[in-house]
Amino acid sequence: MLRKYRISVLFLCGLFIWSAIIIFRKNGIIIPWFNDYFTDLITVPMYGYLIQYGMNKILGFRWQPDLKFIISSVIYLSLLFEWFCPLVSDHFVGDFFDVLAYSIGGIGYYVFQHKKVPG
Repeated sequence: MLRKYRISVLFLCGLFIWSAIIIFRKNGIIIPWFNDYFTDLITVPMYGYLIQYGMNKILGFRWQPDLKFIISSVIYLSLLFEWFCPLVSDHFVGDFFDVLAYSIGGIGYYVFQHKKVPG
């Protein structure tokens, strides 16, 4: 039963790294590349995995993110965090490189999910 709900080690590593970065930020420890772009780079893969996990493992569907899902996720997250949020809060800053990080993470996740296994 527990094996059915097993979570990806890569997802757990992403959560750990994301949590560590948040703790570092709260304690005034800023690691420039990680603080600025790494969290954005892993956002689409973690978002996609979480939705895929919920659909497949919890709800029992057979679903895999396709290219339209990845592109729409990148657009949604970019508009939300890089355009809308900076309009309503000084806490957020719109940054083209964040959009680029969402895109690279999304493309990487798509390729990883659809890689051909020799055989």
